[in-house]
Amino acid sequence: MGSLFRSEEMALYQLFLQSEAAYACVSELGELGLVQFRDLNPDVNAFQRKFVNEVRRCDEMERKLRYLEKEIKKDNIPMQDTGESPEAPQPREMIDLEATFEKLENELREVNQNAEALKRNYLELTELKHILRKTQVFFDEQDGRLTTTTESMTRALVTDEVRTAHYLGPVQLGFMDKLNDREEYFPCFVAGVILREKLPAFERMLWRACRGNVFLRQAMIESHLEDPSSGDQVHKSVFIIFFQGDQLKIRVKKICEGFRATLYPCPEAPTDRREMAMGVMTRIEDLNTVLGQTEDHRRRVLVAAAKNLKNWFVKVRKIKAIYHTLNLFNLDVTQKCLIAECWVPALDIETIHLALRRGTERSGSSVPPILNRMQTYENPPTYNRTNKFTKAFQALIDAYGVATYREMNPAPYTIITFPFLFAVMFGDLGHGAVMALFGLWMIRKEKGLAAQKTDSEIWNIFFGGRYIIFLMGVFSMYTGLIYNDIFSKSLNIFGSHWQISYNKSTVISNKFLQLNPETADYTDTPYPFGMDPIWQVAGANKIIFQNAYKMKISIILGVIHMIFGVIMSYYNHTYFKNRLSLIYEFIPQMVFLLFLFFYMVLLMFIKWNRYSAKNYGRYSASCAPSILITFIDMVLFNTPKPVPEPCEVYMFGGQHFFQTIFVLVALACIPVMLLAKPLNIMKQRRQGNEEVQPIAAGSTSDVEVGMSNGQISQGVDHHEEEELSEIFIHQGIHTIEYVLGSVSHTASYLRLWALSLAHAQLAEVLWNMVLSNGLKKENWFGGIILTVVFAAWAVLTIGILVLMEGLSAFLHTLRLHWVEFQSKFYQGKGYAFQPFSFESIVENSSSSSQTEGE
Repeated sequence: MGSLFRSEEMALYQLFLQSEAAYACVSELGELGLVQFRDLNPDVNAFQRKFVNEVRRCDEMERKLRYLEKEIKKDNIPMQDTGESPEAPQPREMIDLEATFEKLENELREVNQNAEALKRNYLELTELKHILRKTQVFFDEQDGRLTTTTESMTRALVTDEVRTAHYLGPVQLGFMDKLNDREEYFPCFVAGVILREKLPAFERMLWRACRGNVFLRQAMIESHLEDPSSGDQVHKSVFIIFFQGDQLKIRVKKICEGFRATLYPCPEAPTDRREMAMGVMTRIEDLNTVLGQTEDHRRRVLVAAAKNLKNWFVKVRKIKAIYHTLNLFNLDVTQKCLIAECWVPALDIETIHLALRRGTERSGSSVPPILNRMQTYENPPTYNRTNKFTKAFQALIDAYGVATYREMNPAPYTIITFPFLFAVMFGDLGHGAVMALFGLWMIRKEKGLAAQKTDSEIWNIFFGGRYIIFLMGVFSMYTGLIYNDIFSKSLNIFGSHWQISYNKSTVISNKFLQLNPETADYTDTPYPFGMDPIWQVAGANKIIFQNAYKMKISIILGVIHMIFGVIMSYYNHTYFKNRLSLIYEFIPQMVFLLFLFFYMVLLMFIKWNRYSAKNYGRYSASCAPSILITFIDMVLFNTPKPVPEPCEVYMFGGQHFFQTIFVLVALACIPVMLLAKPLNIMKQRRQGNEEVQPIAAGSTSDVEVGMSNGQISQGVDHHEEEELSEIFIHQGIHTIEYVLGSVSHTASYLRLWALSLAHAQLAEVLWNMVLSNGLKKENWFGGIILTVVFAAWAVLTIGILVLMEGLSAFLHTLRLHWVEFQSKFYQGKGYAFQPFSFESIVENSSSSSQTEGE
């Protein structure tokens, strides 16, 4: 039971392991996950530790596995995951794993390089094929065989003057043989392929650099081409450039090189082009065959690797974790023994002994490990043992701060109080049922959903809190029954206990009718469970009645919740034997809270019990005093105003006397909380024989662990090193925070009333403004309208009332626990127990690798 309400008792042990058995023993402890090792080499560089070479080998194996994983995902090959975690391999198996990964990586890289080279050749042949096809049209135009063409914008490079001076037929581009004085033009052109998006800039550059003395023709390649380097689909265009002279030729080629255009040989003679095209087609067919065989071989290699990739990752990460842990150990002078220090839960010592024995047997060592308990003044880590149900609630507490060692753990109480306070704000039978069914579905399917391991952060939050969601839904259904509210309507199960005496026309025409309990409208017996259904149609009275009820309920629940928090501080003080805090903090705090705020709660119950809605003289509804005014007059020592006969000012005899005593005692508690503890500490120091005080939860003093009974020993007084001025200042801040916080925290619980009212009103607005419009329609057309309106109403209900309002109520409930409740006893200054566990290491490594992959 102690481990449920407090963190586990921890002990610091020294572990001696033989070098040959250290690996196997640490492996067994990693599977167990109950030991937190300390770093005994904090000043040693990570690259100078004993097992740094083994860690580097593991890093290299992980790199190779990530490369294989990347290639497998690229081909959309499913990776087999059996869900089982293989054991950490022996050190000698590392060589086999390294050889296997090296072989797979080299084979895959070789296949990829060959495939890339083949794809590059295939791309070049494909581009050459398109060039030979497209340029045939250009040459036919030049020979005059075509009269209609689709020329690019650079057709204007050949001006009208040039056409008039030199054009007697088709345009002839080339250069003239000047040496022999012959007017013979030798063709001068280049052909190639360029990315389509670069073509406009390419044309402009040619025009400017060549001063309009070139002629460019281009044609689009309709099909996509694959880039062999990146695997992306690209769009390209074929171009051919005609020019005159070697200088232009050099300039044109440099421009093509600058724009990353690929140039290909293109014969001028039609016969040569046809022969080249036939050869190109033959080579393309051969390449297709070879590429298909290469892809088949690559896929076979990846499919074989995908079957074992998950297990390989787990094995390598376990090996790496073991060597990382061994780097935390010290070597003795003989270099044959490793020495470790570790925190261990006191209840699990026998289990750890068995694990060490198994590791020794696996390694074949004849020397058993030695586990020796140490004496220390260091604060132990905090370890709260959880299961799949309590884990989510413990996570809510730890998000505020990890509990100080052996401090009272709020998580067990949060299991009840958290969903209940949420339900007070979210009370609706219909909305609660939706939430409960969603949580129940996740609980029923938790094995399959957990195996999916999705990367969606929102889904992981929902799934991790599935038990919280289910309980919040169930409690909301309960409070929905109390409020008699289901989608803003009531459940008239037992029949209303109010009898309406008005006729139908009067009810419809008048929105401000009153139900008078003094007449026969009320049967004088309350509704058996929850609110009477008549209040859902009470109009303006509904808000007035529910406001009064929910406001008082919020204060009652808040005061009880805070009193419970102060009671928890009592168990902290008694456990740590902190007598000063028990006498001068807990007692005045409890008295202050009871005599002021719990008394206000008692006044509410007295008012409910003594005053009736019917006219019973001085106990009639008109004579009932206001609790708020009464409380204010009590604190300010005001005399209540006179009231008419037969009413009385006070609710019971001697009320003024008791209220005066309560306020005076509560005020007297303030200087006690402020000065009593610091003055006692000062008195002890002056006398020179201070009474040894136990260490309080959350104090910064050292803790002695290792006693035979497992308890914390009486160490040095935790105020001994603190200055008196600091003690007075700290106590003053603590007192002011508690006194003012009692008022503000009580008012803070009114959020229970405010959010409950807002939730009910939003549900009513959605019903009246959306769904009721569909219900008013008749005939078959009304059925169609109702279907559409119901769909809209359902979407808005789930999206706004369940999700958004649910999130708002969740956050407000979280604040009430963190601030109003836990501030009374919980300091949360500890640090979490982080055992060496293969399960958590593999899980964290998998999630981080998935994030990097995205």
